[in-house]
Amino acid sequence: MSTDSQSQPASGAPAAPHHFIHQIVAEHVQSGRYGGRVGTRFPPEPNGYLHIGHAKSICLNFGLARDFGGTCNLRMDDTNPTREDVEYVESIRQDVDWLIGGWADDILALKRVGDTTGAGHLGKGSSVPLEPFYASDYFGQIYDFALQLIRKGHAYVCDLTPEETERYRGSPDRPGMESPFRNRTVEENLDLFQRMRAGEFPDGTRTLRARIDMTSPNIWLRDPVLYRIRHVAHHHTGTQWCIYPMYDFAHCLSDYIEGITHSVCTLEFEVHRPLYDWILEHLDLPKELPRQYEFARLSLGYTVMSKRKLLQLVQEKIVTGWDDPRMPTISGLRRRGYTPHALRHFCEMIGVTKYNGVTDASVLEFAIRDDLNRRSARVMGVLRPLKVVIENLPEGHEEWLEAVNNPEDPSAGTRKVPFSRVIYVEQEDFMEFPAKKFFRLSPGSEVRLRYAYILKCVGVVKDASGRVSELRCTVDPDSKSGGATAGRKVKATIHWVSAAHAIEAEVRLYDRLFSVEQPDSQEGKDFKSFLNPHSLEVLSQCKLEPSLREAKPSDRFQFERLGYFCADSRESTPGKPVFNRTVTLRDSWAKEQQKS
Repeated sequence: MSTDSQSQPASGAPAAPHHFIHQIVAEHVQSGRYGGRVGTRFPPEPNGYLHIGHAKSICLNFGLARDFGGTCNLRMDDTNPTREDVEYVESIRQDVDWLIGGWADDILALKRVGDTTGAGHLGKGSSVPLEPFYASDYFGQIYDFALQLIRKGHAYVCDLTPEETERYRGSPDRPGMESPFRNRTVEENLDLFQRMRAGEFPDGTRTLRARIDMTSPNIWLRDPVLYRIRHVAHHHTGTQWCIYPMYDFAHCLSDYIEGITHSVCTLEFEVHRPLYDWILEHLDLPKELPRQYEFARLSLGYTVMSKRKLLQLVQEKIVTGWDDPRMPTISGLRRRGYTPHALRHFCEMIGVTKYNGVTDASVLEFAIRDDLNRRSARVMGVLRPLKVVIENLPEGHEEWLEAVNNPEDPSAGTRKVPFSRVIYVEQEDFMEFPAKKFFRLSPGSEVRLRYAYILKCVGVVKDASGRVSELRCTVDPDSKSGGATAGRKVKATIHWVSAAHAIEAEVRLYDRLFSVEQPDSQEGKDFKSFLNPHSLEVLSQCKLEPSLREAKPSDRFQFERLGYFCADSRESTPGKPVFNRTVTLRDSWAKEQQKS
């Protein structure tokens, strides 16, 4: 197996610690715990699309597997059939494949091929998708573990309603009360639980609960529910089951069944860890038990991360879907033009800690700017076109100029850009009555056209409303870029597009979805009241250079002076291109904050 030289030292010793969880795993490998083996997992519930917070967990868990030559399972924690769907399963598979599929040659992912014993290699550029595990595939084993707890006197069937169960549970400052059904005999509990399994009782009438301690200061240890009745079909198991294990019961057992060594999750599960350990330790399990470790979840500014709130945005059609480019979902970021490398780099930048906080959205935007600056081709596009007629060029004039594809990458080469008598420039690059320090086009002023000539404005044409509709200009024929007098200095260079060769496109200017950093933590206010009214602007008659005619969905470019854009993966076609703005060239939000 090949290794990543930045992660795995040549000696074969554990990789140098990057963060506290990495250090814990390194120490376990060094000491021979679990036989030196590392097994992690990424276990989303398929009840929504993955978002940027999940990307951090994906990178952490698959990264540990990469660094220590271990395995990482993609597992669907599908224990609640009323909220889960095949659509979400497929989206999760696609997102994880996209994010880590080309990461390194040495990422291993366990793949099920009829059983759970085969290890599949997910190599660089691999087209083989990850085959997920499903917690629902273990329902039979988990049911048997529940029977074992009953036989050992550690679980009982309870007839309290959900409301009564919650009331009996107490509160952090008040102990709970024991259920009147807590002392049923083992025989009675076995009988009732098997009848629950057989479908004899309606939803909500009975549960299986662990018998632990109703006075525990940790509320999660107050006889938690292990199973509930749900007469509903499951997306993966169909109608085989009418009782379903609770997340806390199924999760630790799924980890054990799969041979997970390090169960890494976010801080909100820290209070669940004693229950995770209690369940495993009260069963007769021969193998070494997995252990849970927690890290701070990612909270990103100017968005929401709650699946419930994201679903609300989708259902209320505030956004166009889970992959709307304004959404923090991985599919939304992908459609907007983010690269997997940029997201992985972002996750490395923010690190892994035990302290919750809000990450500024500008950090994510920096990561994608840095990545696209190095890898995206430069092109010219005019978003709000203003017609320019160059009077000292003849009708039908056409020449092809040499343009650099990417100054950061000499191997990207050059392309030919057409230049003609009539061109388009940006409306904002002209001002009839220029403000102080406005160095672009105005009557009598000069600018350099990128890759072309120095252009001078000699007149304007206005429409019936008095709006400037056309500029009359001349060029200095000796000022062509690369020519003998090309060094003549002017104060501004602007982009342009030849009118005769331009292709027309729709361009969507996306911005942050919310106008405040933490929209879901504003006391007494609906998070939707902070939606940014300028999060999307659609421009329908943009003029782009002809090289973009060949752009394929998801191709990424830098529109010179404007920002980074990508061809929309869903709606862009050769005959009707649609481009999404990924990010501006600079942090425009920082400027706005300085103004305020």
